[in-house]
Amino acid sequence: MLDNNIAILLIDDDEVDVMNVQRAFKKNHITNPVHVAGNGLEALAKLRGTDGQEKINPMPKIVLLDINMPKMNGIEFLTKLRADPGLHAISVFVLTTSDEEKDRVAAYDMNVAGYILKPVEPSKFMDAVKTLNVFWSLIELP
Repeated sequence: MLDNNIAILLIDDDEVDVMNVQRAFKKNHITNPVHVAGNGLEALAKLRGTDGQEKINPMPKIVLLDINMPKMNGIEFLTKLRADPGLHAISVFVLTTSDEEKDRVAAYDMNVAGYILKPVEPSKFMDAVKTLNVFWSLIELP
């Protein structure tokens, strides 16, 4: 299981998807603090403590990232994150409905730890979160 002290940043503009992730975490007994941003711009502001946003403390070690968002999409966010010396080591897992090959290739080119398609069925979504939790328990986070 994931260390309870590790903060997670969920970046998704769909409130239903955010609630589904939170519900899946609760059902899988993942009690880590989860911070939410509705797009890449808001997420960067929260990570950096800029644009009137309070800096997330402790700094998240894991980002769950949607690709299709307004203002700054997931690929644009990843580009900015990987270029920032203070943020580039954060582990990013893409959790998206985008099955576009170009998105998958772009994400892996920026060293994402995984690319997971959001299942439509709630039971499959729970399984996806359970799999993430097992994966997190097996890797060493920076």
